[in-house]
Amino acid sequence: MTENGIKKVLQRFRVEQIVAGSFGLIILIGFLLLLLPAAHAPGQTTHWTDALFTAVSAVCVTGLVTVPTALHWSVFGKCVILLLIQLGGLGIMACATAALLLLRRRLSMRTRRLIAENYNLDTMNGLIGVIRKIVGGTLLVEALGTIPYAVVFIPEYGFPSGLFRAVFNSVSCFCNAGMDILGEDSLVPYVTNPIININTILLIVVGGIGFFVWFDLISTVKSTWEKKKGARSFFQKLTLHTRIALVATLILIVAGTVLIACFDWNNPDTLGELSIPEKIMAALFQSVTTRTAGFQTIPQENFTNASAFISLLLMFIGGSPMGTAGGMKTTTIAVIFLTIIAYLRGRDATELYNRRLRASDIRSALVVLGLGFSVAFAGTVLLSAVVAASPMDILYEVISAVGTVGLTRGLTPLLNTAGKLIIMAVMYCGRIGPVTLAMAITVRMNAAQKQIRFPEEKIMIG
Repeated sequence: MTENGIKKVLQRFRVEQIVAGSFGLIILIGFLLLLLPAAHAPGQTTHWTDALFTAVSAVCVTGLVTVPTALHWSVFGKCVILLLIQLGGLGIMACATAALLLLRRRLSMRTRRLIAENYNLDTMNGLIGVIRKIVGGTLLVEALGTIPYAVVFIPEYGFPSGLFRAVFNSVSCFCNAGMDILGEDSLVPYVTNPIININTILLIVVGGIGFFVWFDLISTVKSTWEKKKGARSFFQKLTLHTRIALVATLILIVAGTVLIACFDWNNPDTLGELSIPEKIMAALFQSVTTRTAGFQTIPQENFTNASAFISLLLMFIGGSPMGTAGGMKTTTIAVIFLTIIAYLRGRDATELYNRRLRASDIRSALVVLGLGFSVAFAGTVLLSAVVAASPMDILYEVISAVGTVGLTRGLTPLLNTAGKLIIMAVMYCGRIGPVTLAMAITVRMNAAQKQIRFPEEKIMIG
């Protein structure tokens, strides 16, 4: 098909359909590559469900695996998984645009509009610069994150093997993918290693905070430094989105750390045998990794039920928009929480930092939460029907999938074919977003239909 033919085909689809289809296409390519004999290690055989599950998990940057990544896949297979993680983490639009720029191809107006809509931008000005910053910033952070890992892994595994593990872990951490090639125990042997813990936490937070929070922070730092203003002025210059994302992230990390530490302080299977600084570090790691990263220094099934429920909440909320994290997003939950507070206080508008939130943003937050809950509920019911496991293990698996987290209480490798298909569907919905998927498969109203306004009528609520 010619380039003009491809353009004509793409013009028939909305941006939501193109995004959903692009992720599906990358998953299909990854699935076919992982089925090749060269993809699995000597002595291993790959069932089609395991190849498909791994491809979906990698592209959706989830991290749930049905076969051990370190042992089952060859170097070629691991490189395929690494590439899928990078594509999934950056986003199909960013990767495709970067490829066009490398080939020195001009971006059509249609392509620019697709990028603007995909990244929720109000303008198409400076799109090329945005993509360059996203791709360049990602590669820079991943390169910097490789160094601390290399310091630990190279002495342990040797130079080539240790460096590859360092690169793989850095990309996986930044993309909040949760996959590693360290063995079946993942990061459990490093629960007391501050280098591994701190580096992993930083990469997860930086990747999950959102690309546009980066840009706002960098721009505001430059402006504040040049004008020699104080910290208060710095915070006030940040956009409302950035302030909400930063404050919500800080609250969730601190609250999660404190609650997990309290509930598992004396649990001999988790924090009980660690020193006080190590307990705090392990609780902090659990609080951060549950917000869509999926790495673990302590087996999830060992935590108390109270900590498990805290982890479920953190997994469902996830990170911030326009980053590598999944979940319902910090800003979504913050907007809904602020709206509830405003209603209880008798206010007509939702306000924060002397700014009024748009009604359309509040509606969007409600839709995201509602659809996300619907996907999680449906996935839990369906998985319960086909898999014999405890309710907590099933709920943990589904919430981990819809939040693209990748943590499991040991259920993933035990899933049957039906269970794998259900979790794959939930991971896909979680990555592209329930709203994007819903808009991709529904028929949109035309302009005439949108102008119709019916009379209002009151109903009883609550």
